[in-house]
Amino acid sequence: MSHDQQLRADRLVFYEKEIEELNSELDAFLELSKAKTAMLIDREGHLVTRRGESIKSSLDSVSALIAGSFAATREMARLMGEDEFAVLHHQGVSNSIQIQAVGPRTLMGVIFDGRTNLGLVRFYAQECNRRVKEILQQVEVESEGRGSGLDENFSASAEAALDKLF
Repeated sequence: MSHDQQLRADRLVFYEKEIEELNSELDAFLELSKAKTAMLIDREGHLVTRRGESIKSSLDSVSALIAGSFAATREMARLMGEDEFAVLHHQGVSNSIQIQAVGPRTLMGVIFDGRTNLGLVRFYAQECNRRVKEILQQVEVESEGRGSGLDENFSASAEAALDKLF
């Protein structure tokens, strides 16, 4: 597989329609669970979408830390003979977070406080996870059919153009 093909395979491309579908699922989840915020993050730590209350910290930082936490725990799981722990929970004094794998490429981070409890969040997150996974699978299928719109030799052409400039 060429470098260009690998880049396309590694990255999911989301269009407005798909983001709206994901947002709709997250909105429904937040309504039922009474959680504060729900985020979809790729496993590299890039935010896909966020719904609910604003986060006081940088979304990019929070997204990267969620992915990092999940990756570190995945390694701990492997040491214990598991592939990964699919759901993580971190409890604070006033806020807690649940991190859940949504397929092989995506994580769902849910921030909640005393307005709800872990049981409700987990219960409603299971159904949301299933629905989001279906949307993500459709995105993958459609992405394969769409292509990137870039020429197969885009990387080499871009590199040559940059070399000419410098």
